Amino acid sequence: MLDFTHFSTAFPSDGPKPYDPNGVRQIETFRKNFDGTLFIDRVLRALGINDGPKVYPPRTESSLRSLHSQIISSPGVSLHARLSVLYYLLLDYDEIRSPSLSNLALSLADESGLPKNYQILMRGLWHMDHNEFKFALEHLCHPSLPSEFADDIITVLVKHTTDDDYSLPLAYWHTVQPTLKTSEALELLFGALARTSVTEALYFTRTFGGDNYATRKRLFEMLVGSVVGSPDALGSRGKELVSLPFEREEEKWFGEYLSERGSGEGGRKGKNARAVVKMREVVTGRNREPVGVNRW
Repeated sequence: MLDFTHFSTAFPSDGPKPYDPNGVRQIETFRKNFDGTLFIDRVLRALGINDGPKVYPPRTESSLRSLHSQIISSPGVSLHARLSVLYYLLLDYDEIRSPSLSNLALSLADESGLPKNYQILMRGLWHMDHNEFKFALEHLCHPSLPSEFADDIITVLVKHTTDDDYSLPLAYWHTVQPTLKTSEALELLFGALARTSVTEALYFTRTFGGDNYATRKRLFEMLVGSVVGSPDALGSRGKELVSLPFEREEEKWFGEYLSERGSGEGGRKGKNARAVVKMREVVTGRNREPVGVNRW
């Protein structure tokens, strides 16, 4: 087994290097597109290296040596965790040397005994950092992986959705079924659900009960607002919403949100609010006049 704590063992001394000015510029462009944080920054932070944007990408051999030293000397971190970061860096080398010919990352994994799940995770995160989301999910949805970085993965996938196609974040969600920890990730996921299937979004809100009752109500109101404030409020999405089998409390929330609580285009002052309420009344039969009433 090779000792990758030695810099010369970990990194090749010959051939093209990934951190020339063009390579650095490309990585910094990706970081900017991802609101200033790459997944490798998060991994480095987990190792106690809190200045990821300053140390990655390394701009000189000296800075690469310094990063290598910080990685291998990270206190309280498993050997596998440290090797996984070296694996990520060697994926950069493989990319610049032709992915079909260079196997530096795989060689490190084989020589060091890096477990397969670490390789799968880091390769998935590497693809995420390179805006290659479909390839990323081929790895990050693997059943051997814990739902690590799930909030960040959901957030990035939803924010970088194009043409209202939320198939990738929803595929990740349905496959991994992670427990989301941040309100931002939860609301972004729910927004994707609501835009894709009003019915599925309603049943998703019902997974929150007990101590999460307030969350359920908040998400339900988000659902109503997203439909009522959309161009399709009186079309298929609106019809789907008003035809759903609301529970008693949901019926109350629906009425209150569109008559008292809701704000903006999706709330009580929105141009479609009264029409959607009327649509619901028609579906539930609440607008029927009592038998025997003379309308004339």
